[in-house]
Amino acid sequence: MIQNPTTRIALAVFLASTALGFAGCSSDKRASQMTSFSGKETKSEQASLFTIPQEQMSHIQVVTVAPTTLTRTLRLTGAVAYNAFNTTPVITQVGGPVTRILVTPGEHVKKDQPLLTVSSPDYSLLFASYLKAKDTFRVADKNYDRAKDLYEHNAIAERDLLQAESDRIQAQADLNAALLGMKILGIPDPEKLINAPSSSEIPLLSPIGGEIVERDVSPGQVLTAGTTQAFIISDMKDVWVLANVYQSDLAFVKVGDDVVIQTDSYAGTSFHGKISFVSPAVDPTTRTLQARIVVDNPGEKLKNNMYVTAVVTAGSVQNAIAVPDSSVLRDDENQPFVYIENNSNQFGRRSVEIGQTENGTTQVLSGLAPGDKIAGNGSLFLQFANSFQH
Repeated sequence: MIQNPTTRIALAVFLASTALGFAGCSSDKRASQMTSFSGKETKSEQASLFTIPQEQMSHIQVVTVAPTTLTRTLRLTGAVAYNAFNTTPVITQVGGPVTRILVTPGEHVKKDQPLLTVSSPDYSLLFASYLKAKDTFRVADKNYDRAKDLYEHNAIAERDLLQAESDRIQAQADLNAALLGMKILGIPDPEKLINAPSSSEIPLLSPIGGEIVERDVSPGQVLTAGTTQAFIISDMKDVWVLANVYQSDLAFVKVGDDVVIQTDSYAGTSFHGKISFVSPAVDPTTRTLQARIVVDNPGEKLKNNMYVTAVVTAGSVQNAIAVPDSSVLRDDENQPFVYIENNSNQFGRRSVEIGQTENGTTQVLSGLAPGDKIAGNGSLFLQFANSFQH
């Protein structure tokens, strides 16, 4: 777009004068093209040269193409995922109906915090077994101490002492098994329950601290021990971004590279991370490889499955050709081209292949060579002039 008011006035004068010059000798079709610019010239017209009056050359910036060094920047599409190393499903170890759900999705919980309660006959039987094993061990332990004292005073035979010792060892094993079963259910200290009111309800405890990101059960639902997944908990202080890397860019993407993550959800805000893994195999459908980026997530703004752009700074490009963004125009087929100066005020189109755009410049991969002179600011002016001169 031409922003300078003087340039706008000059363009208006140029268009008006050109229209008057053609009024007496143009057909209706030519007049229609003049008053309704479409840019749909034929290929031969696009390739031909056209001349700009010398007095109007002040509105056109001519830039000489020269090799330069560019920072190689890759913009990879990707999506946010939970950090699998900080995420865990919560699977109940006890069967029975859910009586109460104590947390909601989005809530932050601490390790060993109760998440729900289950009315479980399995728990009742296991707790009863624990109490019996505890009492049996208590008696066996006393019998062993008594037998040892009697044996030292020659009151009993050695066989009786060994039997008391065996009974104590077996009672200890039964108690350990019952205690381990209680810990598996999420009860690390069953002693606290001995004097508590009798209840068949058992809490399901959080295995880690983090955010409840999914709830998969409802009140009254019957849980199957070791099978039913009740929640998913994730520590959202950092997340993964799974980015797609094309084969042509693979040589420039390495583990440990710094990455800037951008998303339309938070315009003007960037998130920072590092590449931690690059897939060893190409996806047969997309023909891309997946790069895993560990990203800091302050405020937990990045959400699971959110689309993002990963900007990777991957070295530099030596002897690159770069032109101002204003030099590059597109035809009606969306193909990029520039206007190249042939003589002092004679121009023609040249198709180009473009690469990355950064800091107001566009990389040209093919179509230009060092020393070529092209139009910078004022390229749109030339496009109108080119249309009216055909």
